Amino acid sequence: MVTGTGPLRGVRVLEFAGLGPGPFCGMLLADLGADVVRVDRRGSRGGLLGALGGTSLLDRGKRSIALDLKDADDLAVVRALAARADVLLEGFRPGVMERLGLGPEPLLAAHPALVYGRMTGWGQTGPLAPTAGHDIGYVALTGALGAGGRADERPAPPANLLGDFGGGGMFLALGALAALLHARATGEGQVVDAAIVDGTAVLTTMLHGMLATGAWTDRRGANLLDTGAPFYDVYRCADGRFLAVGALEEQFYAALLAGLGLAGDPALPDRADPSSWPRLRERFTAVFATRSRAEWWAVFAGTDACVAPVWSLAEAPADPHNRARGVFTEVGGVVQPAVAPRFSATPGTVGAVPRVGEHDAEIRAELGRC
Repeated sequence: MVTGTGPLRGVRVLEFAGLGPGPFCGMLLADLGADVVRVDRRGSRGGLLGALGGTSLLDRGKRSIALDLKDADDLAVVRALAARADVLLEGFRPGVMERLGLGPEPLLAAHPALVYGRMTGWGQTGPLAPTAGHDIGYVALTGALGAGGRADERPAPPANLLGDFGGGGMFLALGALAALLHARATGEGQVVDAAIVDGTAVLTTMLHGMLATGAWTDRRGANLLDTGAPFYDVYRCADGRFLAVGALEEQFYAALLAGLGLAGDPALPDRADPSSWPRLRERFTAVFATRSRAEWWAVFAGTDACVAPVWSLAEAPADPHNRARGVFTEVGGVVQPAVAPRFSATPGTVGAVPRVGEHDAEIRAELGRC
């Protein structure tokens, strides 16, 4: 059994291999010290990424056992693993686990304190529940995709960060841990139905509140936080690279103007008047285009102007602040994000990515099986 140093040390998690949000949830739990056993399909190369020759960092810190869920003996191994687990994570379409005889009813009957976590896009119920989907569709249905992007452009999908990981895996982790607290206090397990549409909708709560009071317009690119405001936007520099500007408050806006050399300019449009935003954006665009990203960062670094360089994924680990905090780490020769959040007494650990079936013998021995 893996014994991590994090706050979840001693928690046993059984995860059925999948894509995206389910494995991400398992990674979060493993980072924080849980013993996560991943059930891989026998003969698999690690899913889509494995077939493409890649390695999924979402599986870091886990152990892998390769099984055939259509084989009676292997199903018995799965049931034995579930009987000793605190948390089970699965991301199949509704009904798949039931057809395998691994649904929540029999497993909770055998182990009443089990937390049975279910990760889907559409949820376990509703007219779309049995259909296929991906992140882009889930965030589209909740209104989150339509709220992002510029007024004169198509909505821009933020990779699969908003739905799969923000609205999906993160909420599954929250739900699993909340249910685990309940189970340890009462001995009563339960099913956690984590749907990406549910979690993504929750992420838009603040916007719905603003919409209800008239502080947000139901049009893309017309608001404070969606590139509508010129003092909360991204600007191209002389070298073609970009800076992010988020000078919302008056004092931060003043620092922005000082850095741009525009403080006290009587011809500068009034930022409090939305009708002047197009002209103000034109002015900012012209000024930012006069220097490179590095030159502007030399001006704004350490100030309260709320300006930051837009690093690429490859550039971000070299940023001095990220390096000083250890935001990224290197394990097995692969640079990757470190554990978050941080704990003063029980720090988490980034583990290695297992090969499919790497821990077969070890896990079977723990179960008393050869």
